[in-house]
Amino acid sequence: MAGKFFSKLVSGLTKTRNNIVSGLNSIFTGFSHIDEDFYEELEEILIMSDIGVNTTEEILDNLRAQVKEKNIKEPMECKDLLIENIKEQMYIGQNAYDFENEKSVILMIGVNGVGKTTSIGKLASQFKNNGKKVVLAAADTFRAAAADQLIEWANRAGVDIVSGKEGSDPGSVLFDAISSAKNKNADILLCDTAGRLHNKKNLMEELKKLNRIIDKEFPETRRENFIVLDATTGQNALEQARQFKECADITGVILTKMDGSAKGGIAIAIQAELGIPVKYIGVGEQIDDLQRFDSKEFVEALFTE
Repeated sequence: MAGKFFSKLVSGLTKTRNNIVSGLNSIFTGFSHIDEDFYEELEEILIMSDIGVNTTEEILDNLRAQVKEKNIKEPMECKDLLIENIKEQMYIGQNAYDFENEKSVILMIGVNGVGKTTSIGKLASQFKNNGKKVVLAAADTFRAAAADQLIEWANRAGVDIVSGKEGSDPGSVLFDAISSAKNKNADILLCDTAGRLHNKKNLMEELKKLNRIIDKEFPETRRENFIVLDATTGQNALEQARQFKECADITGVILTKMDGSAKGGIAIAIQAELGIPVKYIGVGEQIDDLQRFDSKEFVEALFTE
C-alpha cells in the first residue's frame, strides 16, 4: 500500500482501532499477572471487534502456547505476540496476485449495495494504470441501471465495456465480452454479476452457466471469483461470504467502506475462518481509494496509537 493510502487506512480504521486498542490496552495494563480472567477479557475484546469466535479461539490458543513456552509472566509482554498472531492469521501467500500478470477473467460477485460496480471501476482503473488492457462485461442485467453505472465507470477508467439491455441474458453479455476481449487481445476481463442471495438456486445456476461459457470460449485464461463485501456490516459480511462460497469457488475478497467501519476486524475473520484471502481494500470514494491488501500494513494500521 502506498504511503497516502496507508494514511487513509489508518484514518479509516479509527473506529475499529478505538474499539480494539483501548480495550486491549486496558487489559494489558489492568492485569498484574496472566491468568484465566486475563484470557477471558482478551477473548471478549477480540470477539466484540468482529474478529469472530473461531478466529479468536485460534489466536488465543496460539498465544497461550507461546506464553507457556517463553515463560512470560507480564501481561504487557503479550501485546506484540498477539499482534504477530493476528498477522499470521491474515497471511495470503506469495501467489495471491499472479492473476494480474496472466490473461484472466474475473467474475465479480456480491449482493446489491456493497459497492460491487464501483469496485469494478476502480479495479479497472488500477489495472489500466499498471499497463493492462482491460474489458468490462456488464452482466448484471437484473438490477436497473447497473449497466449505466458501469458504463460511467468504464469511461472514467478509460477502458472498453460490453453491455446488454436490462433483463437480457447475462450469458450472452459475457459471450460478447469474451469475443471483444479476444479481438482486443485484452489482459483482463472483469465481469459484473447479479447479486441475488435470496434465491441461491438461481444464483448458483447463473454462476455455473457463466463459468461454462468461459470454459468453452476462453479456456486458456486464468479464472478468479471475487466477492465484494461491505465492511460496515461486520458478521453479516462473513455470512454473505459463507453463502456465496457454497455457490462458487471464491478466490478473493474485496472489502469496501473500511473508511467508515467500526467492524474492520471482519477482515481477519473472513480470511481465517473461510480461508478466502482479502485481496483489495477500499477506504474512500476516489478512483484510487481501492488498493491491494497488505496484511502487515493492515494490522499495523489497526494497532497504530
